[in-house]
Amino acid sequence: MNVLPVGDDALLVEVASGREAEALHAELTRRRAEGSLAVREIVPAARTVLLDGVADPDRLARELTAAQVPPTPPREARAVEIPVRYDGPDLADVAARWGVAREEVARIHAGTEFRVAFCGFAPGFGYLTGLPSRYEVPRRDTPRTAVPAGSVSLAGPYTGVYPRASPGGWQVIGTTDAVLWDPERVPAALLSPGTRVRFVPRRDGGRP
Repeated sequence: MNVLPVGDDALLVEVASGREAEALHAELTRRRAEGSLAVREIVPAARTVLLDGVADPDRLARELTAAQVPPTPPREARAVEIPVRYDGPDLADVAARWGVAREEVARIHAGTEFRVAFCGFAPGFGYLTGLPSRYEVPRRDTPRTAVPAGSVSLAGPYTGVYPRASPGGWQVIGTTDAVLWDPERVPAALLSPGTRVRFVPRRDGGRP
């Protein structure tokens, strides 16, 4: 781990992979919950974890530098289920890249258990990992100026659901009516780092 100071009371911890970032985030969150880590906020990203509001950043930096990346944490017992219609405009292109039929894309995607690695881009947007590397797809050559809310999409190693209409370049394979971000709900975000997620196919006009 590489630990960098950020301002007066924050640290940025760099690790080698997304899996290590997930494991480190889970361990630091556990320590804060049990009271052995004095920190205001823990924010995971693709290969980093930011700790903000650290009580003693110099001491914690020394401790983390000397430590090993923790093992992958056990999965949470509960998985969030997101109903999806596999009717996206990029479904055929993704099927061609995978070398399978359109219906097979739906079967593979819905048969995968995902985990929220980190959140970003927009409130409620989670970067979900779980698909094998052979199913990675690039972003679109030409991003769309408007992607509808609820679009279930792929880019690189990630699956994501657009919480609101916005520009975007991910490959859209489906749609959902699930509300990813609701300021009136507690918590407002349906997904948070570490959450298990499963996509459940709907048969009201979608695939399969």
